[in-house]
Amino acid sequence: MPTTRRSPIRVVSARTLTPVTGPPLTVPDGEHLIHLQFRRFAGCPVCNLHLRSVVVRHDEITAAGVREVVVFHSSADDLRQHTADLPFAVIPDPGKRLYAEFGVESAPRAVLDPRAWVPIVRAVLRSAWAIVRRRERGPAASPEGGRLGLPADFLIAPDGRVLAHRYGEHVYDQWSVDELLALAAPAPRSVPRSPDPERR
Repeated sequence: MPTTRRSPIRVVSARTLTPVTGPPLTVPDGEHLIHLQFRRFAGCPVCNLHLRSVVVRHDEITAAGVREVVVFHSSADDLRQHTADLPFAVIPDPGKRLYAEFGVESAPRAVLDPRAWVPIVRAVLRSAWAIVRRRERGPAASPEGGRLGLPADFLIAPDGRVLAHRYGEHVYDQWSVDELLALAAPAPRSVPRSPDPERR
């Protein structure tokens, strides 16, 4: 089960984030929900396993009015070698500034929790096969930010309110696509416009 601890942020202040590729983006969006997810390091096999499930259903996520924004604690140069085919924004945060702001932690339980072991084995086997076939690159031997990062998910409304959040208890404890879509279904899709005083 995910931790029930509170997010340190209830309303996300406006900021501009610079993805590895593509133009800068504004969070909150103003017209879309944002699924802000925190992953680990560039080339992380477990992160790749999860993100492939997001890629496969990205059209559904977009149709639900949700923009995916994924943060890694790696540099832009490292991430470019691993994320070129992802259809959503990938944000480098090697200094873990956003991780600290959103209360996202690192801990040994990321990989020591028995619930993580099966996904870790699946992820390593999948990545090893992809690397052998030269479809992926392996992670750095000593990745920036270490190997003990925990995942986290935030659903951010167009007005910046954090509608839902989840802090993972282990490395593969995050929202599934089905969970994300269920959370997004009742959520507002745009910031209500202020009444025009000229039209009274």
